[in-house]
Amino acid sequence: MTEGDFKYSDEHFADIQLLRYRLKGFENLTTQQKAYIYYLAKATLCGRDITTDQFGRYNLLIRKTLEAVYEDYQGSRNQNDFRALETYLKRVWFSNGIYHHYGCEKFVPGFSERFLRDAVCGIKADKLPLDNNETADELCDRIFPVIFDADVLPKRVNQTAGEDLVITSACNFYEGVSQQEVEDYYASQKDLSTANQPSWGLNSKLVKRNGKVFEEKWTADGLYGKAIKQIVCWLTRAAEVCENAQQEKVINLLIRYYQTGDLHLFDEYSIEWLKEQDGQVDFINGFIEVYGDPLGIKGSWEGLVEYKDMDATRRTRTISEQAQWFEDHSPVDARFKKKTVRGVTANVICAAMLGGDEYPASAIGINLPNAEWIRAQYGSKSVTIGNLTEAYNKAAKGNGFLEEFVVDSETIDLINKYGELCDDLHTDLHECLGHGSGQLLPGTDPDALKAYGSTIEEARADLFGLYYIADEKMLELGLVPNKEAYQSQYYTYMMNGLMTQLVRIEEGQQIEEAHMRNRSLIAYWALDKSKESRAVEIVKGTNGKSYVQINDFQMLREYFAEELTEIQRIKSEGDFEAARMLVERYGIKINAELHKEVKTRYTKLNIAPYKGFINPRMLPVYDKNGMIIDIKLDYTETYTQQMLRYSKEYGLL
Repeated sequence: MTEGDFKYSDEHFADIQLLRYRLKGFENLTTQQKAYIYYLAKATLCGRDITTDQFGRYNLLIRKTLEAVYEDYQGSRNQNDFRALETYLKRVWFSNGIYHHYGCEKFVPGFSERFLRDAVCGIKADKLPLDNNETADELCDRIFPVIFDADVLPKRVNQTAGEDLVITSACNFYEGVSQQEVEDYYASQKDLSTANQPSWGLNSKLVKRNGKVFEEKWTADGLYGKAIKQIVCWLTRAAEVCENAQQEKVINLLIRYYQTGDLHLFDEYSIEWLKEQDGQVDFINGFIEVYGDPLGIKGSWEGLVEYKDMDATRRTRTISEQAQWFEDHSPVDARFKKKTVRGVTANVICAAMLGGDEYPASAIGINLPNAEWIRAQYGSKSVTIGNLTEAYNKAAKGNGFLEEFVVDSETIDLINKYGELCDDLHTDLHECLGHGSGQLLPGTDPDALKAYGSTIEEARADLFGLYYIADEKMLELGLVPNKEAYQSQYYTYMMNGLMTQLVRIEEGQQIEEAHMRNRSLIAYWALDKSKESRAVEIVKGTNGKSYVQINDFQMLREYFAEELTEIQRIKSEGDFEAARMLVERYGIKINAELHKEVKTRYTKLNIAPYKGFINPRMLPVYDKNGMIIDIKLDYTETYTQQMLRYSKEYGLL
């Protein structure tokens, strides 16, 4: 398939646009590497139901019911109720449940209760996810309050200050416990006099039954066991065709961790995973990121299979090789800097398969592991996912967004010249160095910032990138063409944080998601600092529309330096009150008038504010002995076809 034949943009529904991504250079990989990727991809797809269940205890039941109706409904498919059900189901697939993947609010169905009940009752019983002798009507009675009543489990992750974040969040990480009970339980497990603490609670559900609080581990013989056993099965196959002995060691450690649930083994696996640098193929598979937990403890399941883009990796290697210089020259207090930066590696990669919390919506950059002590002693791996960024950029060409929201033609020209380059560079700095920079003071609890921790950490990494992208070191290293290129990133970042990210939020709501809070925090803090200097401001054009205008880019950089200094102090000292004050002041509240204006202008462009991906389908070619001799890629599968196939092939829970 040639570049001209490949169609990046695909289906559009609700606030979602689906894209396809190319596996650049896949045909040049060896047969062994292709087989390795294929087995890892199967392990990635086997975790789908885990993520869906983690995001809400009724999610799987609702998804299976809706899929049965969608496939076997005998009435008119052109009626409004059925079309609304189809859209609702597509959103459930996209978000791994009934809650928006970004805003976490529950979807509002566009079909009636009567329609759905009649439809469910018209489906053969063996097609429905019925419990024991349950009837279709009884199934409806179980799930209808969750679907239709706005007051029942309304938010997947609630971050509202002053509320019990565990009781008021619908995510399926806790049962019968309060926020205080969760915090007390894990505080009792920690020994802050010992630096190398495991990530307590990362791979379990915390429950309270008969007055006793205890964990139910996610293991091969515990919760999610059926899916985890299949993950282990495919990982075992992958270990047989991996590229080197270190990869085999890494996979075997991961398998033992899945079998035992021992978090010390997970740390050992993470350290050995960091050491594996020689292979071209790599992967992420497990309970990793904690953004789906209001307390930032529990890891959502995710999977990613990748291979290095060797040409593009030269950029990230240039940055990572200078990690000590960046750490030494950071504006933060010397007490919070690493004296010796260890093991920072960075690659531009091609995603080969997305799964769990990375699918269909995916990050474009990842830095792991998350454990602070492992970062300090062993370093981190950072990736920028080049083929996903490519898909985003190709799909955005000519959509009118810049013309609508950028203040003048000169700034549009600047963004068109340098925007893609500087977006990638900021992602590299954020992931390669930002997350790995700085250190906690001895005795500081890594979870001290509680519900504000994720926002502060993302702000820290973003500010690191914003500060350094304007540094002369970028020019010295040949990463930017001139001293002005960084201005494109400053403008688009401030425009997004102050205005355009608001298109993702319903009017009347506040900012909930950690990355959005982070961008708002940075941008509005800088705007506040600019009251006298007017380094950055929101102005009204002659057309009456609001625009971001930057009058002094160097002054704005100084503000970013001040912000980075304070954010690092908060992180290093575990200053919960300072974190709370900053996030609540700058990161959450929305100007209603500006919000309405931005939404109105954006709607006229007919652009979906959220993007996600359809995976390529991998088709193995076998010889007469049953050995894989090639993997063919199919980019033609539709979103609906893929989701229904995944439910059949990987519906393991």
